[in-house]
Amino acid sequence: MEAEQENFCISKDDESAESAFHCSACHDDEEWSCANPIRGRAKTRSLSASPALGSTKEFRRTRSLHGPCPVTTFGPKACMLQNPKTIMHIQDPASQRLTWNKPPKSVLVIKKIRDASLLQPFKELCVYLTEENNMIVYVEKKVLEDPAIVNDDNFGPVKKKFCTFREDYDDISNQIDFIICLGGDGTLLYASSLFQGSVPPVMAFHLGSLGFLTPFNFENFQSQVTQVIEGNAALVLRSRLKVKVVKEHREKKTLIQNGIEENGVISTSLEMEMGKQIMQYQVLNEVVVDRGPSSYLSNVDVFLNGHLITTVQGDGVIVSTPTGSTAYAAAAGASMIHPNVPAIMITPICPHSLSFRPIVVPAGVELKIMLSPDARNTAWVSFDGRKRQEVCHGDSISITTSCYPLPSICFRDPVSDWFESLAECLHWNVRKKQNHFAVEEEF
Repeated sequence: MEAEQENFCISKDDESAESAFHCSACHDDEEWSCANPIRGRAKTRSLSASPALGSTKEFRRTRSLHGPCPVTTFGPKACMLQNPKTIMHIQDPASQRLTWNKPPKSVLVIKKIRDASLLQPFKELCVYLTEENNMIVYVEKKVLEDPAIVNDDNFGPVKKKFCTFREDYDDISNQIDFIICLGGDGTLLYASSLFQGSVPPVMAFHLGSLGFLTPFNFENFQSQVTQVIEGNAALVLRSRLKVKVVKEHREKKTLIQNGIEENGVISTSLEMEMGKQIMQYQVLNEVVVDRGPSSYLSNVDVFLNGHLITTVQGDGVIVSTPTGSTAYAAAAGASMIHPNVPAIMITPICPHSLSFRPIVVPAGVELKIMLSPDARNTAWVSFDGRKRQEVCHGDSISITTSCYPLPSICFRDPVSDWFESLAECLHWNVRKKQNHFAVEEEF
């Protein structure tokens, strides 16, 4: 996989070619940094607690996030057939850190719409980026239409420096060096939807309601943004789903009375011909196929690599990434998966079966979802809660893991950030502790 990434990459340890294929998990020779030990550092909410950017080995975790390299000899005579063409070398997630090929010059600021509490942080951030860092700031046009921004004369000189865009009209994918989100998890999902190819690094500030995917607090934003600009930050690559929706040829005859369709829209012809449509999406959380407004069960077939694996009879099915495992899938009873785990989750929604459990499949498979031939009604599909559309007989939804992940900038590291979000946002495993015995008892 070779993606065009002009301004950023993931830093790698300066090691010999021979050691690049060395597995520390197998040989138990993990390296420690004497000057800046990572394990046991004090918990803090400031990115400045990270050691200064010197040698990349100072940031090396004490243990690989990869599992140990499996032994491929089985007994005295059996072994794994070697096929070099199928080998994929993936950098250890624990060593993924942001660096820049060139200093970043442009930043996309995404602000939660219709939230007055974010106006002041938005202004402070934009002033800091434009006046103190001399950066080009991109904002969505409708953000600047807020009356509080329009009527602020002091903010006028800064606003004139902005570059604006409109969703679905302007392509900014090759003009943005990194992204800053102000709001909740929805701002990160929106940022993902703007980039159907390579995604710039995303720094998300927690200014919304939940904030599971937004690890940064805004109080010390100057020092935190500065360290990101300098390339001093850990990354977690959040896998996305590549989705292709194919709608077959069909002719739709619309009944018209007095020249007006049933929905009240004036029609110019008595018959509309719908051609074949192919739509593609990059999805960060999940693809949801549900029964929509119908009172009948949804009845959809799920194929894996061309083979029918099951038919979902219930309210629907969720196909999610590990990032999406803590969203709708968690509410539907699925397990929560760390974003570094390469996997796709299939979770039924209220299945009319006592044995339909959520499953996890390898990230490289291709799923296809279609209406069953004997389905009584159509289904509906949405992508990260957006672009909702009807799925009819003959339509298909193909899903696989995208080669364009979303590089999310960590507050500390991928593991610490994830468990802190589980504890603070979802109150994972919160329980009143059991009291100890007052006196020793004999058993």
